[in-house]
Amino acid sequence: MATPEEILKTMISNMPEKTGKSLEEWHIALKATGFKKHGELMKVLKGDHGVSHGFANTIAQLYLKPELMAPKTSSEDSLDDELLKGKEDMMPVFKKAKAMFEAIDGDVEFSYKKTYISLRTPRKQFALLQPSTKTRVDIGLNLKGVEPEGKVEAAGSWNSMVSHRVKATQLEDLEGVQEWLQKAYDANS
Repeated sequence: MATPEEILKTMISNMPEKTGKSLEEWHIALKATGFKKHGELMKVLKGDHGVSHGFANTIAQLYLKPELMAPKTSSEDSLDDELLKGKEDMMPVFKKAKAMFEAIDGDVEFSYKKTYISLRTPRKQFALLQPSTKTRVDIGLNLKGVEPEGKVEAAGSWNSMVSHRVKATQLEDLEGVQEWLQKAYDANS
């Protein structure tokens, strides 16, 4: 499946053939109108030039917000850096835990939130990874009906989205946890 960026690129490359003008030519034409509102630009493009709604919307949006064409600079590493701001000492533990999720047998989606990463199967969230303090990374697992054991404890009131929790303050705390990550993935697939 194409990404939104790939879809936009394809639309722009097809624009001359489908609309008769390139994006740059449309932007020159729109500038000449003096209009500054999306609705006004859409009316000109669709009404005066017969541009389809999809192309008109893309042209108008990119005219009003050219920054949408700028390459995305937030890579996964910079998102990780943002999560670990002020908690940089936990980077090795965080990176190892993240690598463990990447090693799961199955399709794992990493969805970055403000303070943690939500980890999802194709169906639903099965875990989360959170640099909680300057000295601890927490792994939450959704394993309802499974008894906690060893390093894997009940989540309690820590986070209602998960049933189990692993507190990692050093790399050694992650030993033996891979099986639990896989178990949570499988239980939520």
